[in-house]
Amino acid sequence: MISVVFSVLFVSFLLLTLVFQFWLASRHIRHILSNRVAVPAQFAEKISLASHKKAADYTIAKTKLGVVMLMVNAVVLLGFTLFGGLQWLSVHLVKLTGPGMGYQISLLATFALISGVLEFPFTYYSQFVLEEKFGFNKMTLGLFFRDMAVNALLACVLGLPLVWVILTLMEKAGSLWWLYAWAFFIAFQMLIMMIFPVVIAPLFNKFWPLDNAEVRERIENLSKRVNFALKGIFVMDGSKRSGHGNAYFSGFGGAKRIVFYDTLLERLAPNEIEAVLAHELGHFKLKHIIKRMAVMFALSLGFMAMLGFFKDQVWFYTGLGVDPMLLAQNDAMAMILFMLALPVFTFVFSPLGAITSRKHEFEADAFAARHTNAADLITALVKMYDDNSSTLTPDPLHSAFYDSHPSASVRINHLLAAQ
Repeated sequence: MISVVFSVLFVSFLLLTLVFQFWLASRHIRHILSNRVAVPAQFAEKISLASHKKAADYTIAKTKLGVVMLMVNAVVLLGFTLFGGLQWLSVHLVKLTGPGMGYQISLLATFALISGVLEFPFTYYSQFVLEEKFGFNKMTLGLFFRDMAVNALLACVLGLPLVWVILTLMEKAGSLWWLYAWAFFIAFQMLIMMIFPVVIAPLFNKFWPLDNAEVRERIENLSKRVNFALKGIFVMDGSKRSGHGNAYFSGFGGAKRIVFYDTLLERLAPNEIEAVLAHELGHFKLKHIIKRMAVMFALSLGFMAMLGFFKDQVWFYTGLGVDPMLLAQNDAMAMILFMLALPVFTFVFSPLGAITSRKHEFEADAFAARHTNAADLITALVKMYDDNSSTLTPDPLHSAFYDSHPSASVRINHLLAAQ
């Protein structure tokens, strides 16, 4: 009876979530279309009508693709669970491998492979059709498949040992396995953060020290003003994959660095680059990164504890279309089912992360305005909106629910108030 109730709850939450997401997407598209014919007054002098229309069309195209992906992912989710896909896969794999660790690893690996194959058409379409249509794709087919191969290799080298340790703890560490697994997971995440800038990122892109003397001098002076010890300022060849530009802060401890896309540096003036960097440094100085890590660690602890409970409940498996095996460990299956079900039941909390992220963006903007010229950050942001075809007129509700950054007009108005 409990499993039936759980199945009904799962399907009900899934349907409600889909209906709400479709409604938000339709609002977003209608709002953008209604504002497509004219550039908002505060941007009219710097962004052309042609660019504004391109941004509107680009955003609508991405939103429509997202709607199709929602529908397909829902069907795939039900196929894996209530329609018996995982049950079928489990039965056939255990016949091939036996009921040991080999079965559990192969179940996780096969599930990941099938998921990747099902996602491939959307990845390909997004890169070589949608991005190509709007002039952003710079990637060759060779580079596309090379990236896939490197990602697969990293998944094997890094992912397989991680899941092996967690599965071993689930089997042998007793009732508090989830606490030990969480501690190992956090240590693993910290290691990845430290090695990412110097080991993982160079597998995909080339990095070189910023060599513009004027920009470097501005950055060094800024770092002194805000008392930040820079470990490195690098440029990344983002232009070999995309026409989009960005900047980001990566690394941890002694490996932290600031990275600018080459496409961004080509577009911005030195004073604008300084303002963008001040924003990124604001995230660090205001401890946004540490706060986000703390939230992530707390949530992962809670999720591990929940998995520790659900993995021993027969109704959890049967309610999602799987008969747990009596003579073998079901831990890998529990992990998969938990990963599939969790987003369905936690979608309602999605805006909390977006709200926090937007709050941090406002604070980082204010930090940049205090230590550089707010007008420089405004002009840099407008150029970035224009170059990336970011819509200036998102639906307010859609933006409030999803967007990690404030909408263009709201963000600019906050900076204007800081001048």
